[in-house]
Amino acid sequence: MAYEQKTKQNDRSVIAFIEEVDHPKKREDAYRLLDIFTETTGYEAKMWGPSIIGFGSYHYKYKTGHEGDAPLVGFSPRKAKISLYFATGDPGREELLEKFGKHKSGKACVYINKVDDIDEEVLKELILQSVTFLQRTFPEE
Repeated sequence: MAYEQKTKQNDRSVIAFIEEVDHPKKREDAYRLLDIFTETTGYEAKMWGPSIIGFGSYHYKYKTGHEGDAPLVGFSPRKAKISLYFATGDPGREELLEKFGKHKSGKACVYINKVDDIDEEVLKELILQSVTFLQRTFPEE
């Protein structure tokens, strides 16, 4: 059976999605992140799946044959924390995260409670580094 990618870009309104965020501070942070990611990447925000706001896209193909499309960077204002999506495998990411501020990091995500907890300039560096890394790793054919 072929793998069906769940998180696909769709035409849902990013603004409508942000307006549905229950907590006012989290909604305010989502707008702040929308501005930062848009200005830093130069890409228009698009919805990926039901809850990820993504910027740009790239096509990946692994040695296993698995392939698909994903946003270069993105974020999601989830109930518990805000998830920030950066490239996995970028060796320079850890160095920037040391200067980032209060966060937790998983394999693909960096989790923050609120934008006030982080250094916005470091966030911009993380965004640019991730975009550059992915475009170098998965060049458009």
